[in-house]
Amino acid sequence: MSKSYPYQRLQITLSGTARIQHLLYLRFLQKLNTSMQTANKKVINGWAMYDWANSVYNLVITTTFFPIYFLAVTKEKVSFLGMNFVNSALYNYTMAAAFLLVAIASPILSSIADTRGNKKNFLVFFTLLGSISCSALYFFNDTNLAWGVVFFMLATMGYCGGLVFYNSYLPEIAAPEDQDSVSAKGFAMGYIGSVILQLIGFALVILKPFGLEGAKPVQITFLMVGIWWLGFAQITFRTLPVSKGAAKHTGNALTEGFTELKKVYAQVKLMPILKRFLRGFFFYSMGVQTVMLAATIFGSKVLKLPDSNLIATVVIIQVVAILGAWGMAKLSGIYGNLRVIISVIVVWIMICVAGYMMQTAMHFYLLATAVGLVMGGIQSLSRSTYAKLMPETKDTASFFSYYDVTEKLSIVIGMFSFAYIDDITNNLRNSVLALVVFFVIGLIWVVSALLKQNQLEQETLTSVKA
Repeated sequence: MSKSYPYQRLQITLSGTARIQHLLYLRFLQKLNTSMQTANKKVINGWAMYDWANSVYNLVITTTFFPIYFLAVTKEKVSFLGMNFVNSALYNYTMAAAFLLVAIASPILSSIADTRGNKKNFLVFFTLLGSISCSALYFFNDTNLAWGVVFFMLATMGYCGGLVFYNSYLPEIAAPEDQDSVSAKGFAMGYIGSVILQLIGFALVILKPFGLEGAKPVQITFLMVGIWWLGFAQITFRTLPVSKGAAKHTGNALTEGFTELKKVYAQVKLMPILKRFLRGFFFYSMGVQTVMLAATIFGSKVLKLPDSNLIATVVIIQVVAILGAWGMAKLSGIYGNLRVIISVIVVWIMICVAGYMMQTAMHFYLLATAVGLVMGGIQSLSRSTYAKLMPETKDTASFFSYYDVTEKLSIVIGMFSFAYIDDITNNLRNSVLALVVFFVIGLIWVVSALLKQNQLEQETLTSVKA
């Protein structure tokens, strides 16, 4: 792994506050002299188009059509692998298992990409895995539960695995001062693209054109997701630059992968702001991702909302999320990333408490609008905040693999907790309330990161003046 900071050679003689001050001062000078330039518009647009391509999975498959369809074609209690589950719990367990597999594989894959320079090849591979698996859900019905579970898991792995390499391009194509806006552009493009396909699927379900009957409109929508994802991703593949690998690499991919992750962890430990932010990110992501992934299940199972109302609500969420991602990027430029993230986490806590108490469809719609406002913003800002705080390095895939592993493990814990509480209490409201704990812990760590940032900035300015 490349070492960006000469302070590492001075660790023997510098310790405590002195070493931190030296680190920040060197980084300050490095940023003043950096020659990093944001890529041209074609590359930025090509990168953002991958969000347009793959976000249809996140919206159409995991957020609306598939969870509704899964509950419709399965019984309240289902048997899988010799065990009995509540159907909504099995859905959440499946997703948690997929995220866990990706978290385990991510360090190995990112190491190969960093050392061999084939980052784009992995992006292509996971796109194929995800898009083909989405299309395979066309054949899922009430007679083949295993088919639906397996290809849903593979589609989730394709989506998550691709994001590791897609996200790792951000610090390579955007200068630090542009990363918030570029990241927000990707999320905005994703919301716009996914809403378009969502509306097409919604029209198929409601209007049932061409003599379509029964579940066919939904199954065709699954097929369209795969085609859309693979088709529009070609724009990204043609425009993104080919990454360059390290000059030398030793050992096998498995060894290198976890060695690289260990090295990233060692660097993160020496960066007090980044370390605290990642701890906060780990906990608040448990809540954010679980709410996003399980909201439709909650509306369908607890509030008994009609499928058409749920689908329409999710479309509204996506439209509002576009404004949220753009607005958060603007606010971060005024107040700073960490302050905005802290405010957004507070809103998430209030959403979870209100979610536990809500009783009517109107309550659900109002909360869904609030979720939309903060959903895109916190995802976009988290990604760009990490890109800003991480050291300047050529091993971007390894660093974003670390970020991705942190996020995926948090989702595993969040989804498993949500499913387990649902399974043992048969009450999703209890699962929603439990998420408040994750948000509160995350809030404490992000506040700690902000306080440390303010402290170190003041100490650094004092040192420079002296």
